[in-house]
Amino acid sequence: MKMRKKSDLPNKLCEVCGLSFAWRKKWEKDWASVKYCSERCRRARSSASVKNSMDVLAIALVKHI
Repeated sequence: MKMRKKSDLPNKLCEVCGLSFAWRKKWEKDWASVKYCSERCRRARSSASVKNSMDVLAIALVKHI
């Protein structure tokens, strides 16, 4: 098996923390559905979505005033 540089592998951005992460062998079969860089971010997804929702509401209120 030929070794590849990490820079040659596909990258994605984590939906929670926004950091870039590279393809891993364990994600080979479902790379298209991978959204999070780590288990920690996967667990934090609900709190992140609540925070993002609150930010959107706060911006809407400021624009309304």
